[in-house]
Amino acid sequence: SSSVKTIEKYAFSGCSRLKTIALPSGLTKLGSGAFYDCSALTSVNIPSGIKVIEESTFYDCSSLSSISLPASITSIGNYAFHGCGRLTSITLPSKVRNIGEGAFSWCSGLVFIIIPNCVTFIGNQAFQGCSGLASVIIGDVVTKIGMEAFLECTKLTNLTIGNGVTTIYSRAFANCPE
Repeated sequence: SSSVKTIEKYAFSGCSRLKTIALPSGLTKLGSGAFYDCSALTSVNIPSGIKVIEESTFYDCSSLSSISLPASITSIGNYAFHGCGRLTSITLPSKVRNIGEGAFSWCSGLVFIIIPNCVTFIGNQAFQGCSGLASVIIGDVVTKIGMEAFLECTKLTNLTIGNGVTTIYSRAFANCPE
């Protein structure tokens, strides 16, 4: 319904047969874990009223292959897309400031990611286990790359680290190709 403005925490959690959902254009909040473990969900268009992808919003949505993030997004929460193994690409909007801990961990289908020049911090384990990730471009505004941020990215062969990075935490790129 167009009257829905908020979807609270874990509202659709565990809806294992939910394949599609049309989010209303007036939606302003998606609560933490709103679609947690919706394993059949394949695609989502996030409306422009959403500014934050909360913690665990799409956690273990293992069939999610397409997501459209509006330009309004400023933050990707912890574990927001953890385990979305069929997600092959995602475009981070130019207003995103931080990528939370484990935000895209175990998204094995991701092959390429550009961290835009507005992100200042890449959280711990943000892309851990993204075994299909072959190319990463990290913008010049990023100052810190968190612990184990790209751990187990076993196909990562093209990496560009921006000029602003001052700290790369332990095991950030451990078990990546030499």
